[in-house]
Amino acid sequence: MDVESTPTFPPSSTAEPVPDGGYGWVVVFSCFVQTFWLNAWTGPWGILQIALLRTTLSNSNSSILSFIGSLGISLSLALGIAAVQVARVIGARWASLLGIVLYGVGNVASGFAVHSVPGMFIACGFLYGLSVSLMYAMSNSLPVQWFDKRLGTANGVVKLGGGIGATVMAIVTGYLTDSLGVAWTFRIMGFASLATGIPAALLIKERLQPDSSFIIDWSLFKDVAFCCLFTTGVLGVFAIYAPPFFLPYVASSIGLSSSVSAGVVACFNACMAIGRLASGFACDKLGSMNTLLLTMLLNAITMMAVWSVASSLAILLVFAIFNGIANGAFFVALPTAISRHVGQQRAAGGMSIALTGWAPGLLLGNPIAGFLIDATGADRASSIGPYRPAIFYAGGTAMLSAAFALMARLRAGQKVAKKI
Repeated sequence: MDVESTPTFPPSSTAEPVPDGGYGWVVVFSCFVQTFWLNAWTGPWGILQIALLRTTLSNSNSSILSFIGSLGISLSLALGIAAVQVARVIGARWASLLGIVLYGVGNVASGFAVHSVPGMFIACGFLYGLSVSLMYAMSNSLPVQWFDKRLGTANGVVKLGGGIGATVMAIVTGYLTDSLGVAWTFRIMGFASLATGIPAALLIKERLQPDSSFIIDWSLFKDVAFCCLFTTGVLGVFAIYAPPFFLPYVASSIGLSSSVSAGVVACFNACMAIGRLASGFACDKLGSMNTLLLTMLLNAITMMAVWSVASSLAILLVFAIFNGIANGAFFVALPTAISRHVGQQRAAGGMSIALTGWAPGLLLGNPIAGFLIDATGADRASSIGPYRPAIFYAGGTAMLSAAFALMARLRAGQKVAKKI
């Protein structure tokens, strides 16, 4: 048995064998739908943000609006442990159902709050964070109940939903904001999510009892490799949402039209979907820690060496393709690495601890980049130069994250070619 398939904290000997399929694929489909909608909001947020700045919130600025998006994303992770406790009481099916209902209601409410920054903080930021904390916690913790050897593939399919959601909605959002306005864009997103998300949530079924499958074990921090994986995520998320949030700004600054800018974002999101699925297979074939390390290196290199010189559509597309792949792979490789490392019984709790640690980076990462953009006047520039401080900030945190991924990998095994 290879190192990766042997959990550091083994499950109870009375645990039933993991089926590696069966009804698990139905659960994966349900989680696929949930991740579709949670990324259908984050993927095109940069487009929504520009639409708000140009219309209903023209007196605001990019740092404030990026903070609304960051608040929603950070809350979705900060409330992860609480979401696991809710699922422990009411079960994963009802926790997921509650999440998608709150998500749909929040989007509809956002459509009525587009003229008010405080209203958007509540309807768009707070309600999104509350709803996605439930959906994201379930989509990360349920596959490990049904899959072992195919866990990477299962996680890749689940996260593929997010990549497709981000890609499709980047195109749809660009069309809707131009034709119907930003208010109706939010409302349509809300109604569509309720129509598709509620039936999918009702299909969810747990293989383990909630009281045994959602355990928060703080002793995980005694394990050095887990601490390194935890820190990889904590640092990595400072940079992870900078491209989808600010690519439209960069594209506009180098003279690209709004439709071409939306196309660049769609390209990024499509490659993110490819990265999510491909990294799932890579986790099963190469090892999840190996895949995570390669992912974080690609993320850092593309930011520092490509995005910083993206003065034309061609170079910007190269960045969108390769960084999109790395960005998508991050959301598969890290959960898979943690789940396999801590074992089936502690996977939900271990992931909830790790995801909660993402909250500071998700809350502050994009506003810091937004502040740097505002400070350099980049949003009014006609070249890539003024964006470089924000890009190097994002790339620097990505490099630090890659360093901790390397330490986790070396802690798990010294042989470079070993599957870990």
